[in-house]
Amino acid sequence: MFEDLVKRFSESFGEEAGAHFTSRDVIYLMTDLLLSDADLSKNGTVTVYDMAMGTSQMLSCMEERIHDLNSDMDVTCFGQEFNPSTFAIAKADMMIRGGDPNNMRYGDTLSEDQFSGYQFQYIISNPPFGIDWKREQKAVEAEAKKGELGRFAPGLPKISDGQQLFVLNGLSKLAQNGKMAIVQNGSPLFSGDAGSGPSEIRRYILENDWLDAIIQLSTDMFMNTGISTYIWVLSKNKPAYRAGKVQLIDASHCGEQRRKSIGFKRYDVTDLCRELIVKAYGEFRNDEIYGDKNGVYCHSRIFDNEEFGYNKIVVERPELDENGQPVLKKGKPVADASKRDTENVPLREDIDEYFAREVLPYAPDAWIDTKKTKVGYEIPMTRYFYEYQAPEKVEDIMERLSGIEADIQSSLDALFGGEKA
Repeated sequence: MFEDLVKRFSESFGEEAGAHFTSRDVIYLMTDLLLSDADLSKNGTVTVYDMAMGTSQMLSCMEERIHDLNSDMDVTCFGQEFNPSTFAIAKADMMIRGGDPNNMRYGDTLSEDQFSGYQFQYIISNPPFGIDWKREQKAVEAEAKKGELGRFAPGLPKISDGQQLFVLNGLSKLAQNGKMAIVQNGSPLFSGDAGSGPSEIRRYILENDWLDAIIQLSTDMFMNTGISTYIWVLSKNKPAYRAGKVQLIDASHCGEQRRKSIGFKRYDVTDLCRELIVKAYGEFRNDEIYGDKNGVYCHSRIFDNEEFGYNKIVVERPELDENGQPVLKKGKPVADASKRDTENVPLREDIDEYFAREVLPYAPDAWIDTKKTKVGYEIPMTRYFYEYQAPEKVEDIMERLSGIEADIQSSLDALFGGEKA
């Protein structure tokens, strides 16, 4: 009854409350992804953590799903929240469910970590995205300077969006057999050039082989935003067949429209949608379609980790004198900054071979400044699932325009045809 009241409260206030509420359809998808390969046959203790818990509904759903698999399993939930109202609801919810309310802690996760030194088997979270971290900047930068002793050693994202900081926080608390599902928008996939904080965070995740899968959801899945969202599944202990690989699942067509929208939320992950996505994740097949391509479906693709990496090289060309000859300094050509260019060379390719093939035929006097080469990572998900659609024929467009013009003229004739000058 208490959970139903929380749900009704969030739905009734739409976008405002939705900032602190993730609908059950999305939560159950995340729980099922986390538990799809779990062995909970033996009794014991499972720990679950939500770093931005809101009213703690993710924790309660995770506990419910675990008990569906093994009713005797001891599930201990932990959560942190900085909004006092939702924190109070979460603490009350934990008391009602018979858990330890002291595990629900108040404070800003980025600047006031309440679980330093803890390790959790499962982490499930929908932290804020598109929100700056100026308020926490001093504390975050101080912790980043601690290096591996802190949570933010790999790098810092741009100040306007702190969602990658939550990912790093989660990874720092994920047990060696742990698994995390976290919601993000599209920015962490590609923002930031080689060597930047966002790119270095992606590099840290991929080179440690912790990125298991990314699932793109339909737009309009959340009460407080209509943009595309992504569930990142990260694992510290991938099974052998998933090692060194990342699964991308395009589930943007795997949602069913609601009869009535709630805030921005117009689509639901129905039971059918969830089954298709979890099946795609579990079967781990490349270039496989699950569902009806003309209706509700998702598309799975598998890539090696290296697919997402590249070397950004700086290409220089010589400055020329008035006679068109290269200007030399200590016997070496002087670089002309106005002609400087860059190339992104896939990690799988040899830089020299790429340079000989793609640059030298068009600029024989060019060279690489090897001191400036940087490694970058990005995950251009849209590119991997792009499907070409032929443009409409000109004849068909003209026919449609002619029909529209005829309708307009007919309406004008009916409106003004009877008037006399």
